[in-house]
Amino acid sequence: MNRAAFLMLLFAVCPLIAADKDWVPSKVVAIKGKQVEDLTIKERTYEIFEHDVKSEWGYKAPQQDNFVVIHPKKERKNAPLYVVLHSAGHDVISCVKCTRMVGNHDIYHTPDDFYALYVDCRRNQGDWWWGGMHINDANLTKKNSGGSPTPAEKRVMDTVQWVIKKYEIDPNRVYLGGNSMGGSGTLGIGMRNGDVFAAIKANVPAGIEHVSQRMFFPPLSVPENVKLPDPPIVIDYSGQNDSWSVGHDRFAKAMNDRKYALYFYWGPFGHANNHASIEKVNDLVNSFDWLSVKKNEAYPVFANGDNNSKMPWPDVKSEKPAVSGQINAFYRWKNISDTKDKLEMSLFLVSAKDLKTSFKIPEVSTADVSVRRLQNLNFKPGEAFKWAYGETKGEGKADAEGVITIPAIKVAGQATTLTISK
Repeated sequence: MNRAAFLMLLFAVCPLIAADKDWVPSKVVAIKGKQVEDLTIKERTYEIFEHDVKSEWGYKAPQQDNFVVIHPKKERKNAPLYVVLHSAGHDVISCVKCTRMVGNHDIYHTPDDFYALYVDCRRNQGDWWWGGMHINDANLTKKNSGGSPTPAEKRVMDTVQWVIKKYEIDPNRVYLGGNSMGGSGTLGIGMRNGDVFAAIKANVPAGIEHVSQRMFFPPLSVPENVKLPDPPIVIDYSGQNDSWSVGHDRFAKAMNDRKYALYFYWGPFGHANNHASIEKVNDLVNSFDWLSVKKNEAYPVFANGDNNSKMPWPDVKSEKPAVSGQINAFYRWKNISDTKDKLEMSLFLVSAKDLKTSFKIPEVSTADVSVRRLQNLNFKPGEAFKWAYGETKGEGKADAEGVITIPAIKVAGQATTLTISK
């Protein structure tokens, strides 16, 4: 190869690995030279971007990726952001096209007053959302096991931050949702980035090994040098007759024991993505208003609730007939105040008036209540605190993470104020 040819090749390849300050996604109308047909959804403006990679992401070879931004129907600053991770059967463009039809991967549909970010992981073979880990491939699982973020996760999170800055997004209202492989990515990426996402929602996630590795769930343990931020509130709906749902018993137990907020719904709806058909089996999947959760507000975690359904995992084959169920479906709260001296929030059960469901809503439900994302009232590990709930009062000590927990609180339909102070 002569010198001129070498230089041409060098300049063709090198820009694909960018320094951080040089990483600027560019708007395009074609991907790999192929024109993209009109993606207009409900008269909302959209933009397609292409970008190279940052060296810090750790990709072994240069590559280019795409993402799509859809604007709110009415342009405004400080709008929320809904981030979408597609399934293995889609790429970023086909994912967006799904939103033209109600019932076609409903988790991909975003509110008209939100910005929406659709990220891609199909352009480059083997990228996936978790670097290629696959529940049915023991060698691949072993290869990709570990708690460190993959290049794909780093790419997703830097893309999210770029969009937040460019479009002046409300940083306290950023949400993540996905289906199947994207559901698995939602759990794995979303839970570890609770300092970015307010809440996340996973539709039939294809495996829980991703999140188990990333969050160091048992049999793993959190390394001494790792500090996990308070995770987002998690909504998960999975079919026990879906082979990809295996392990949800371990996932739910880990979430409960770690005092992480989980709203979990299941039923024999398989690997479905159509909400209308899923709700015929379990009408709770959209009952929790996850897009109203804000990252700069405290939230309660309900654990060991006495109204939780018996989980079908791991013995799904013995469950005849298969039945639907829920964990924490009926608990609600409202923040009252959060100061350096005192936190107040009301706890209550959703009413039959506000939630039409085939499930029986209890009159009273007992659960251990922890509080996360305290904004002003913070506790050191082992620090004492006082609490009051209605007529009941008590004292306790923060755990090793500084999380406070009040055991066996009776939550009823009538809102009752929980007060926590030093």
